[in-house]
Amino acid sequence: MTTTPAPHPLDNPGHSSLNGPHARFAERHGRVARYPVDVSPWLALPDDAGPEDWADLAALAGPGGELALAAIDPALPPGWEATFSIPGVQMTGEAVQGAHDEEAVRLGPADVPEMLDLVARTRPGPFLDRTHELGTYLGIRREGVLVAMAGERLHPPGWTEISAVCTDPAHRGQGLARRLVDAVAAGIRDRGEIPCLHGSASNTGAIRLYEQMGFVLRRTTVFRGVRAPATVPGATRTPTTTG
Repeated sequence: MTTTPAPHPLDNPGHSSLNGPHARFAERHGRVARYPVDVSPWLALPDDAGPEDWADLAALAGPGGELALAAIDPALPPGWEATFSIPGVQMTGEAVQGAHDEEAVRLGPADVPEMLDLVARTRPGPFLDRTHELGTYLGIRREGVLVAMAGERLHPPGWTEISAVCTDPAHRGQGLARRLVDAVAAGIRDRGEIPCLHGSASNTGAIRLYEQMGFVLRRTTVFRGVRAPATVPGATRTPTTTG
């Protein structure tokens, strides 16, 4: 008898995360879920999403609401609009062991204003008021000022995504990003998990750095923004929040 192999957790990382280690964050409507809007823009859409799932997703978004699809590219049903499409890469670090760094400090709620300021100046990708709650975030300071950081975002079973890798422009060229990625990867390895990364395909400098560190390309992908219809017919379930 032929059996169908189970989907890989990284094939649909938002779905794997919100139905796995990050289930406590999930705001659910039927089979779809999303992170709270101040945590992450990514959501969980089933691989076999049908009209009822899209109606539930529209109910989560609200009329005309925008959502972000993490590394999946489903066909949009009538009434939905694509708002952006960014070619991307998904990289895995099976051979990356990482290295703890004595200068890297753990960042928490008190550091959020500085983290948001650094993100605003460097634009590493989505980082919101509560994104730091998704996992460990590490930073390096110079004269008390946060000048570089990296941390954990999506968490499919057995994997953790390294994200928000950024360095103040005045402190680039010192290897800070590489040190922090190594330090975050070391913490992931300490849990018995494997680090992974997503990035824009156009960011060739970062991709080259990750390849030098031992990350390998698993697949090319796309990050998409979508807008729900102005009216939301057919969704009758009551939204629920886990956790």
